Amino acid sequence: MNFVKMHGLGNDFIVCEEREAPENASELAVRLCDRHFGIGADGLVYILPSEAADAKMRIFNADGTEAEQCGNAVRCVAKYVWERNPGNGGDGQLTIETKGAGVQSVRVFTEAGKAVRVRVDMGKPVLTGLDIPTTIAADQVVNRTLEIGGHRFLFTAVSMGNPHCVIPVDDAAAFDVNYWGPKLERHEWFPNRTNVEFVTVERPDRAVMRVWERGAGQTLACGTGACAVLVAGVLGGTMARSGTVSLAGGDLHIEWDEETGRVFMTGEAEEVYKGRLIV
Repeated sequence: MNFVKMHGLGNDFIVCEEREAPENASELAVRLCDRHFGIGADGLVYILPSEAADAKMRIFNADGTEAEQCGNAVRCVAKYVWERNPGNGGDGQLTIETKGAGVQSVRVFTEAGKAVRVRVDMGKPVLTGLDIPTTIAADQVVNRTLEIGGHRFLFTAVSMGNPHCVIPVDDAAAFDVNYWGPKLERHEWFPNRTNVEFVTVERPDRAVMRVWERGAGQTLACGTGACAVLVAGVLGGTMARSGTVSLAGGDLHIEWDEETGRVFMTGEAEEVYKGRLIV
């Protein structure tokens, strides 16, 4: 199996181009993503043919579960596809089919023939409680109180093709993500589990975020999570519709367009190395 190790702001992936994902993809993800006995990654990504887009993406988390969507992986897939088929990209425009968010339009920005940044149309956020999904029947789940482990959190729920629980904290960079993340991920209000973002808004156009990803644990970055953070900030009146979300692995620029209701994410994608694995 040929693979490319890639990352988006440190959120890293084993990327394989195949005709179809193998039946044992979940098992492979667990084995290959292990950082001691495998290659090591947050997820295993398959780039597949698509009848609806330039490429199709399937992503399996490090625990073997299949994710509906991953913003950092989409940028990596766009870089991979464009650099290996630059003619298909034309002016840098590509489309990537995903499981949870359908076909996404991306624009690749290049320097010296290499894709250095990618802007992704992440679509419209889902805000209705039951559709995210949560167990809360409400048009919007904004600044709700959640009690767990003797502690109260305020949270806003957003889906960007996958579920997110956005929680404001005093100091996101110092917050104990590894303790609270897994508890909140599996809270009974989130029937499909959830990604959890701990965020400190420094000013309307800038927030600091740390993330616990469903199925992967604490990661250095989460693209859909950054989008959810800005959407939650706008809904809660703490953020503007365009701004920077600072993650442990770097910064993403997020914009929630008022006219179309669509969220746009711009950030880097990098290729680390290529390899061949006999599985």
